[in-house]
Amino acid sequence: MASWWERHGVPRLIKCACSQGQIMKLRSKIVPHAQGDVLELGCGGGINMEFYDPSRIASFTGLDPSPELLAMSRAAAQARGMTADIRGGVGEAMPFESARFDTIVTTFTLCSVADQAAVLAEIRRVLKPGGTALFLEHGGAPDPGVAKWQRRIEPLWKRIGGNCHLTRPIADAYERAGFAVDRQAAAYVPKTPRPFGWTEYGAARPLR
Repeated sequence: MASWWERHGVPRLIKCACSQGQIMKLRSKIVPHAQGDVLELGCGGGINMEFYDPSRIASFTGLDPSPELLAMSRAAAQARGMTADIRGGVGEAMPFESARFDTIVTTFTLCSVADQAAVLAEIRRVLKPGGTALFLEHGGAPDPGVAKWQRRIEPLWKRIGGNCHLTRPIADAYERAGFAVDRQAAAYVPKTPRPFGWTEYGAARPLR
């Protein structure tokens, strides 16, 4: 059974930390490219909702394991006047048929899933041929000094931040999972401590 902190503290921490000004600027660079039948994996909080272009979206589906964050997502979709199928679930076992979506969006999601490789395999499965995975994620830094601090901090941070890992690869993980990756940007988020700030965003397309 989830603790009080996991049920109430973590959703609020995620909502606050992931909606800071510099991060919202990064979201605005990647989310508007979503088109067709769209799945947002880790949609909790509804933070991305303001950046979707309704004229480009045929259908919107959201998936997240947190009931508290799902409630926020549904409220954000309703406030935007957006028809959305937002449901509970995990990325390791998505409740969707294969080749269902044109676009899958993940923003600050792959850091906290239980099994990153399994989630990426599921993303490949539910993408249509020619579909695109848009990602904005934080993870393992390329600088040895920063990476050392990430390894030190990560055990405690995972307990505080809902299983959020600091050391996971991002674009490299997509490539290992069989995607061709367009790495649009990779840098430290300004005004953020470097162990928490290495961020990459771009587009990944399955190699068939």
